[in-house]
Amino acid sequence: MSEISSTAAGTTDAQHPSEPHAQGLNGRLNWLRAGVLGANDGIVSVAGIVVGVAGASVSRGTIGVAGLAGLVAGALSMAAGEYVSVSTQRDSERALIAKEKHELATMPEQELDELTEIYAAKGLRPELARQVAEELTAKDALSAHLEAELNLDADDLSNPWSAAAASAAAFTVGALLPLLVILLVPAGIRVPLTFVAVIAALALTGAVSARLGDSSGRRAMLRNVVGGALAMIVTYLVGTAVGTVV
Repeated sequence: MSEISSTAAGTTDAQHPSEPHAQGLNGRLNWLRAGVLGANDGIVSVAGIVVGVAGASVSRGTIGVAGLAGLVAGALSMAAGEYVSVSTQRDSERALIAKEKHELATMPEQELDELTEIYAAKGLRPELARQVAEELTAKDALSAHLEAELNLDADDLSNPWSAAAASAAAFTVGALLPLLVILLVPAGIRVPLTFVAVIAALALTGAVSARLGDSSGRRAMLRNVVGGALAMIVTYLVGTAVGTVV
């Protein structure tokens, strides 16, 4: 494995392109953000479906069946996509762990030097960096390298099943809002009330996602609201046009 410069921490990734060093992101925060985005997808997708069908038909049963079909299909699609994505990530993590095990078995001195340079690049004195590297290596060499180089924990890899379940659940929670609103309110106000409820929900998810990402809340809310509003307006107009023709 090539050496890591002890004078610049930013050169680590460039010298180890096969081992993408972590960027210090909080895993739980990413899961929460993914849940918010999944709920947002559920809101927009099913809102577009039920409002579009409401434009073509006043039948509560027809709207309900279409909305439920959209909810189930969307949740399953989100789960399948997340499962494939996280499975690929886990396979990559396992490959990196296997590579690190091989290097520790075949070139332990070079690996110790590398770990020393990593801690020196973080600001420790060379002597102290060496001491830290030796003590961590003596305790658990693999864990020390996985944490320092890749921010990985061999006992806590990504779980595609939990990711799929979380994605499906988030989508379902978001999708239930427009579906329940449009089914439970009187026919005369079902579309405008659904529109208002969805806009409010999108503003909320936009604000939450912005806070999680430490970005502009106003901009994120505006993007969410405008995108969702356009989706509902277009699908309603299409539904109305199709319903008139049929």
